Amino acid sequence: MPMIQTPEGLTVPDFPFEGYIFDNDGTLALSMGLHYQAWLHAFEANGGTFTFTRPYAQSLAGVCMLETVRRINDDFDQQLDPQQVVDAQEAWYRDNLHRVPPNQPVVDFAKRVGETHPVAVASGGVWETVTKTLDAIGMREHFQAIVTQDQVKRGKPAPDIFLEAARRLDVDPSKCLVIEDGQLGIQAAEAAGMQAILVEGG
Repeated sequence: MPMIQTPEGLTVPDFPFEGYIFDNDGTLALSMGLHYQAWLHAFEANGGTFTFTRPYAQSLAGVCMLETVRRINDDFDQQLDPQQVVDAQEAWYRDNLHRVPPNQPVVDFAKRVGETHPVAVASGGVWETVTKTLDAIGMREHFQAIVTQDQVKRGKPAPDIFLEAARRLDVDPSKCLVIEDGQLGIQAAEAAGMQAILVEGG
């Protein structure tokens, strides 16, 4: 399919999309670095005895937080309590939300297409953290729907979160464009029958 460049500098398919769905962390908000620091804090506070590297963290982008801890337990022979670790991670992250900047090209694109089309957020995070992040970058009010991993049965790479976003926008999934910074998100979008682009996040 032919590609075009948007005024914001994104390369998107040349297609008459009827709805746009955005990931949050690393896509709209440059929050992955802060999330990584929050994980480090949470693991240390809960007695983790392994090295949590940034590349390993990025490989789990889009995985729900409880599942992230379960995978770490398996991969590093840990006995961490998933809920306790996630609670510690979220608390530290929320205390430092003022440090999260917007991903300006993606934010500008979302604002522009949102003037003429329905737009949604579909995030692997939980509702309170995702909405507070969107508030921190001044974007929450721009979206007609916000879907988080605690509102669907299966997280990315399953298609559930994107299908629910399309349903709430009342747009056929095949006519939605997903904007993501993680490969698991791209897989989820494709499983939902949507086109997707991978953007540079952080």
